[in-house]
Amino acid sequence: MSKDNYHALAKAGKPGAPLVFAFHGTGGDETQFFGLAEQILQEASIVSPRGDISEMGAARFFRRTGEGVYDMADLARATKAMAAFVAAHKAANPGAPVYSFGYSNGANILASVLMVQPGLFDRAALLHPLIPWQPGAVPGLAGRKVLITAGRRDPICPWPQSEALFAWFKAQGAGLRTETHGGGHELRQGEIEALAKFLRAPALEDAA
Repeated sequence: MSKDNYHALAKAGKPGAPLVFAFHGTGGDETQFFGLAEQILQEASIVSPRGDISEMGAARFFRRTGEGVYDMADLARATKAMAAFVAAHKAANPGAPVYSFGYSNGANILASVLMVQPGLFDRAALLHPLIPWQPGAVPGLAGRKVLITAGRRDPICPWPQSEALFAWFKAQGAGLRTETHGGGHELRQGEIEALAKFLRAPALEDAA
């Protein structure tokens, strides 16, 4: 798959600036977080793809059969396709650090790609992800910078599963940061601030 195989909103940044991928949630599109990425890193190159699955008109990155019940075969397809898409953009921006963030369904496809090809990203932020399966070990995550945000009363991403995901990333040796709140699936200001801090941190931290 080439870098043109997803419909995407893209902007070329300054040479040497990060390449940032922004992944929307269910029902969102390529515009949902493009502006936020621009606000956080004004000089970055930005790529915001649109999910290629329609669920009753709502764009998603992979199919599901119910709330929290994923079509695992389609997730595998989507993960392979998205990894190739990211790799193609990365190849077109040699030397640029690669950052990414996604919300809800966008966080889920990002997490799945990260588990299969952790070397694609220097930093990855998962905002309200739901991983309803037990991932295997991923040694390539050791030292990788990851931010996860979650709500303790999130009806879509139950808190015990968020805690399990925190523990899993720590067990892989990832440089994990978390930001949580007492609410549900909504993004709160503290999460946006944590995301901005995470993406703006000095590049030297990636080699720490």
